[in-house]
Amino acid sequence: MFVLKSQEMNTLKIGETDVNIGDQIRVHSKVVEGEKSRIQIFEGILIRLKGRADNCTFTVRKIGAGGIGIERIWPVDSRNLVKVEVKKKSSGVRRSKLYYMRNLSGKEAIRA
Repeated sequence: MFVLKSQEMNTLKIGETDVNIGDQIRVHSKVVEGEKSRIQIFEGILIRLKGRADNCTFTVRKIGAGGIGIERIWPVDSRNLVKVEVKKKSSGVRRSKLYYMRNLSGKEAIRA
């Protein structure tokens, strides 16, 4: 289980990982289907941090099959979070919420 250690304006520390808005991250979450459980990986761009301390959530957006945007929201203190890893650091994002990414398509949506 991850514990929120500190949160500044656009930075979140989950366990040992520092994540910032605009980073491309991989979220490993546990999915339970009946009696079986497995690890599902969701990879995308961190577009939002909301809340403080115990109430903090983060939103990750990726482009799925057919060019459809998929967003997923996790609470930081969720028991289903296994690991969060940063695949690529952002290149100087100047916004705290990247909602404009919803209107972009193709390579524009991949670059942050």
